[in-house]
Amino acid sequence: MTEHTPINVQSRRERQKAELRAELLAAAHALVKEEGYDGLTIRKLAKRVGYATMSVYSYFADKHEILLALAEDAYRNLARRMEQDTPADPMAALHKMMEEYTLFALDNPNEYRTVFMTGDHNHPLGASEEEIQQIKEQNPAMQILLKRVQACIDAGIFRGDVHAIATLLWSYGHGTVSLLITFPHYPFGEREAFLRTSMDVALTGLMSREIGALTPPEERC
Repeated sequence: MTEHTPINVQSRRERQKAELRAELLAAAHALVKEEGYDGLTIRKLAKRVGYATMSVYSYFADKHEILLALAEDAYRNLARRMEQDTPADPMAALHKMMEEYTLFALDNPNEYRTVFMTGDHNHPLGASEEEIQQIKEQNPAMQILLKRVQACIDAGIFRGDVHAIATLLWSYGHGTVSLLITFPHYPFGEREAFLRTSMDVALTGLMSREIGALTPPEERC
């Protein structure tokens, strides 16, 4: 046995643990997609992958920790969609990003509800304000939104605070898709037309005036 063997063994174990955690996370995504937030339990997750229930706790301490991992995964998946085939024109790029956001939500309604419409995953238990801020700053989807808005500000399309404009756009988009998901029988009319109209109204309103900061930078969390 060489002196490198323990390192190799440790690396293999770490790789195996990462693979098993990824398997559990994929199963959690499937459970949420099929059964929604209430369908995701440690017991169901263990049964789905053929593990003993207690084995799951080696990878996730509780449902809250699973939801945190699901949220991080969803943000990455959403960010990948937002970055695909980005137009060069700043407003067209923002339009494309917003379309991808709404399509992601409507294509995955149960996951959207779980990640964006429940509070269980938002802040790790016991996290400090600094840790919460760091988590939000590391959200790749939000970083892309901020980048798209900043490009529009640089092009003279928007005037004002990038964080405020991005937050307002997110609130418009989230409100629109949340209504479509929650009230599917309401007479919104043709879905794509409603989404385009909602987007146009939001963007027109933001272009019509300078948008001041919602909160001082030091109070954003």
